[in-house]
Amino acid sequence: MDIRVNLSRPDITDAEIQAVTDVLRTPNLSLGPKLGEFEEAFCKYTGRKRAVAVNSGTSGLYLCLKALGIGPGDEVITTPFTFIASVTTIMMVGAKPVFVDIDPLSLNMDPARVEAKITDKTKAILPVVVFGDPTGLDTVCDIAKKHNLVVIEDSCEGLGSEIGGKKIGSFGMMSTFAFYPNKQITTGEGGMILTDDDNLADLCISLRNQGRGKGGGWLAHDRLGYNYRLSDINCALGIVQLSRIEDFIKKRENVANMYLEALGDDDRLIVPKAPDNCRMSWFVFVVRLAGKNINIEKRNEILKSMLARGIQVSNYFPPVYLMPFIAEEYGLKEGDFPATDDVCKRTMALPFHNNLSKEDIQLVAKELKQTLNELL
Repeated sequence: MDIRVNLSRPDITDAEIQAVTDVLRTPNLSLGPKLGEFEEAFCKYTGRKRAVAVNSGTSGLYLCLKALGIGPGDEVITTPFTFIASVTTIMMVGAKPVFVDIDPLSLNMDPARVEAKITDKTKAILPVVVFGDPTGLDTVCDIAKKHNLVVIEDSCEGLGSEIGGKKIGSFGMMSTFAFYPNKQITTGEGGMILTDDDNLADLCISLRNQGRGKGGGWLAHDRLGYNYRLSDINCALGIVQLSRIEDFIKKRENVANMYLEALGDDDRLIVPKAPDNCRMSWFVFVVRLAGKNINIEKRNEILKSMLARGIQVSNYFPPVYLMPFIAEEYGLKEGDFPATDDVCKRTMALPFHNNLSKEDIQLVAKELKQTLNELL
């Protein structure tokens, strides 16, 4: 099958290539100056006091949970509509994920449902900025404060989004970003932890580097730790990418607007729109099939047809709580979170990246409409 339009592609220029090759000409491939430079750039961009670069957003979430002392017997409230790492990292520290159904408009955890899930075992709330839409994050933080709970902000999909002029990543006690190649910026693989708490930041620095402490030697280890370091090669790439973030956000907004123009009048689709009261940094463009008689089998048939036409598409997301090992562990079943179930059977992620042309989008829209004509 020939791919005519890719689902995602990074936006790499000669500046990024030069930055990487410059590092390769030095002896500092890891734990060198680019690490601190990248972390400082993130602090400046988000307004946070401390940043800790790690090798993935998943590692970042895990270290946040570890640094906060969350473990067996604890509960962490989160969403069933997310990438799996938001949930598995809770499980990895031995805590229990407690799911809150979503708002079918924003697709984020529904703040109105959160308080009913708080128990004496609840230690944290882990909201996710789904697809770059930050709606409700501030409200969830207010609820957490009311109940003396910490917020671990999963902002891996939302770099550049804002609420009331305040950047995502600066709301929770701790927050995380991720830099996989489909994200707003990429380091190939990588992530970032943000916090204003020096003790938490210092602990994460130790945990990412095999438990080494401040001032100790290479073979001196203060605690159980991990190799979650991000190399200077990755950091050099990230520094250039972050310097271009505002241009990236504008490019992605332009692509989203072209999709809205091409598909917004098709009543067979529910198209995403940026919220009125927030700045949205678009991560993906996910449409949903409209109508009462949609099921997963029909949606998958449409996805398969689009792929056969050379248009890369995907289902974003399946319900994470129904992953067999999660459902079995916590006794969950289909129907436990009806809003999530309804959304998940309808979603189709269309090709989305910075440099999609109008012709690309017109081709995607043409093939999608033709597929819908044939299969709906």
